[in-house]
Amino acid sequence: MRVGLVGLVIVAGVGAAGAVPAFADAAGADGAGSGERAGTRVPPPPAGVGEVRFTSVERTAPGVTFRTFETSGAGGRVRGGLLDVDLDDRRVSVGLLRPPLVAARRTVSGMADAQGAVAGVNGDFFNIAETRPGVAATGSSSGPEVDGGRPLKGAVPDGQRFGPALPPGASGESVVGVGADRRGHVARLRLTGTVRSGRTVVPLRGLNQYALPVGGVGVFQREWGEVSRARAVCGTDDERGAPCSADTAEATVRQGVVRALSAKVGGGAIPAGTTVLVGREKGAAALRRLRVGDRVRVSYRLSGRVRFRFAVGGSPILRDGRPLDAAATGPAPRTAAGVSRDGRRLYLVVADGRSADSGGLTLAELADLLGGVGADDAVNLDGGGSSTLVTRDPGAASVTVRNVPADGTERAVANGIGVFRAGGPG
Repeated sequence: MRVGLVGLVIVAGVGAAGAVPAFADAAGADGAGSGERAGTRVPPPPAGVGEVRFTSVERTAPGVTFRTFETSGAGGRVRGGLLDVDLDDRRVSVGLLRPPLVAARRTVSGMADAQGAVAGVNGDFFNIAETRPGVAATGSSSGPEVDGGRPLKGAVPDGQRFGPALPPGASGESVVGVGADRRGHVARLRLTGTVRSGRTVVPLRGLNQYALPVGGVGVFQREWGEVSRARAVCGTDDERGAPCSADTAEATVRQGVVRALSAKVGGGAIPAGTTVLVGREKGAAALRRLRVGDRVRVSYRLSGRVRFRFAVGGSPILRDGRPLDAAATGPAPRTAAGVSRDGRRLYLVVADGRSADSGGLTLAELADLLGGVGADDAVNLDGGGSSTLVTRDPGAASVTVRNVPADGTERAVANGIGVFRAGGPG
């Protein structure tokens, strides 16, 4: 039985081996980072975290409590922080932290200060590095993004993701976020859309994303930025490192009319009112049927069971209170987000790692920790050197990093989850 986080000793969920971790409140991606290659799927380790002791408690803002904690795992002692957000409190909201452009990176503190957040953590895994000559890393995230109810990008094919392997049955289209109902949800968002020209209808398979499915057509808009779109036609649905396709096409559409066609995928800023269509293989053949002057209508949406006001991609690790099979990963710095069964509370966790003071958590331990603090569904976010948690002291002009980043300083990341006072984003 779960109870609140107030009290001397709090009993949480039972660990996988049957041990019951006790949560005590004090008085008064092995490289989960973006550069890690996908691991092998295996059953989770037999034990969860040890006893969790909350060592400090702060009221960050109305409806927002920040706690530091200590526990133990396979890597020894673990230290971290927990943001507990009451979504029923109308004085607080949650939204997407992001750079001005999709294909860009910023530190969590930089995004939080720019957007006026009172707290936040880093978000999704992202395209951090490329080894192909002439192909730039985009900095763009792997999963979908929704900001203020507006879809910003879709999910890359599962085989093109960065980070640990997905649990069986899970999808790279998974997100965590807050819906129009002001409830937290973990769900899937699938891009659906079309490119129509006369009687020709082509399915849309990408939106401002660094990798397109083989044979697909994707749309890039002003929000993408200046980074080359060439990465979108590299790799395959199953192999991120596969060569780039040589069968490509690009169409520039302005005010609903085709203005330019090219066999080469380009880059540079996209003006307002302009859409660039990129195709590979079968999708390229479809774009080559267009002619300059043709009228084109592009429509799309991110569809799913939840109408999200804000959403960010993440890999599911907890569903209906039960841990999912985890990838074979060792202890590492971790970031995660979870929601309570009724969706009224959002839990944001960062666990430090790779130091003598904190050894980090495995994915199975991370799921156990989230379940213990009250989450019913949860996702793993980018970890390793990306793991960052910030809060803003009352009256402070800027936020403070509250964890110890594994790289010794903050890493610029693709996005994050921000907590705001009423009236802020989200």
